[in-house]
Amino acid sequence: MESVDLHIKGIQKSFGDKAVLKGIDVTIKDGEFVTLLGPSGCGKTTLLRIIAGFEKADEGTVILGGEDISKKSPAMRDINTVFQSYALFPHLNVYNNIAFGLKSKKTPKEEIERKVKAMMGVVNITDLAKEMPSTLSGGQKQRVALARALVNEPDILLLDEPLSALDANLRKKLQAELRDVQKKTDTTFIMVTHDQDEAIAVSDRVLVMYKGAIIQDGSPEDVYEHPVNRFVATFIGEANIIECEKISDKLIKSAFGELVVEKVPTWPMDASGKKCGGVAIRMEDIHVCNANEHFENNVFHAKILERIFRGDYWELIADFGPIKLRVMTDPDEIYNPGDEVKLYMEPQYLQVLED
Repeated sequence: MESVDLHIKGIQKSFGDKAVLKGIDVTIKDGEFVTLLGPSGCGKTTLLRIIAGFEKADEGTVILGGEDISKKSPAMRDINTVFQSYALFPHLNVYNNIAFGLKSKKTPKEEIERKVKAMMGVVNITDLAKEMPSTLSGGQKQRVALARALVNEPDILLLDEPLSALDANLRKKLQAELRDVQKKTDTTFIMVTHDQDEAIAVSDRVLVMYKGAIIQDGSPEDVYEHPVNRFVATFIGEANIIECEKISDKLIKSAFGELVVEKVPTWPMDASGKKCGGVAIRMEDIHVCNANEHFENNVFHAKILERIFRGDYWELIADFGPIKLRVMTDPDEIYNPGDEVKLYMEPQYLQVLED
């Protein structure tokens, strides 16, 4: 089967005098699960709607499987969408909701029955065939909407905040199911969300968007562990940002001492002739030393100001004098406010930021 890749080239879109998308260039490979992640107003939903054909770009092209589909209507694109509201037909039962698209194409009855039953099995709703939408829970409605979109075997499935209406526990369960369905069907999924945990849990790639641009494109591990700038570092997960001055290629100076880093900073020079910028470190990557541990570099003395119980870990607020950092420790590691500790920051976990 020929690969059907999606190429988005030079997409620009403005509403009035506000630029919403600023020259988006990205390729999404056939069979990938890609998430557009960013805050409200960053342009992610507009980009999804342009891919679907619900919005027209001011400039640029959308190419699917080698064909420019930029001017095609949504109905003429081999792309289906699962909306946040699910948009099920209230007068049709589950079976007929899923079969609707196939019936519209005048698919033979035997083939409709085979495909609908198979898809209901994939999303685990076989026992709901005769139920009406009004009797379904939010999670069940989401599965029906997913089955209805996938039964037509689209090249791409677009998902617009598909789990946002569900409670936290059900969201986590359905995140795993969504990933499983995508792998079983080998369909390209493109999802929009502002939920960082969701993006990391389900995606092959995460496209982090901010102010109409893609500012980082990488695997969930890459964007979490190697954020390129302050926005990504603080939007995805939680990171300590430390202001520093470059001393040499691998040595920087912070308010509480010198730090050895692995990546050479490329910060611009300020008015005083110093090259200053930021580094980020996750609170789980700061190590509280025991009495027998000794490290050559990046060890600092601090006082614990506060201890916060987070269920499966303790969050410590550590005072370095000039600044305060957040540190994660295991539940059985007890440190109390006022305790003096030594903290170690391994160079590989200090991420030099571009801004």
